[in-house]
Amino acid sequence: MKLVEVASDHRTSAATLQRAEAFVTALGKTSSLVRDSAGLIVNRLLVPYLLDAMRALESELASAASIDLAMRLGCGHPMGPLELADAIGLDVVLAMARSLREAFDDPRYDAPRSLERLVAAGHLGKKTGAGFYDYTAKLASAGS
Repeated sequence: MKLVEVASDHRTSAATLQRAEAFVTALGKTSSLVRDSAGLIVNRLLVPYLLDAMRALESELASAASIDLAMRLGCGHPMGPLELADAIGLDVVLAMARSLREAFDDPRYDAPRSLERLVAAGHLGKKTGAGFYDYTAKLASAGS
């Protein structure tokens, strides 16, 4: 990832922030300063997006492929939200949702039933070969 969220609170000195930003730059990455808080920026915005895509699928608004296509072509995202959830790992997405739900007591972070069921079944996305998509054919051809 190109971004590193550099979190600080009232106890963090300006010198420490400067050193952290210099380190991030030395790694060839870009820093984004953020107040220390659950989820920081990316996860606080990303998790509701992923969960809403799952809810759209559950409500039969569209297929997983159509939801992902809409976000790739309609919003210019490099991958759709269900593809992204599978790439992250559904167990990780579920853990992030639970953590943010606990931190903020906000129903936007309630895990959809489909996510709970997939994780309980061991379908964690690309790393297990199944999630919102089936990756078993890709895994089999990669092993050949």
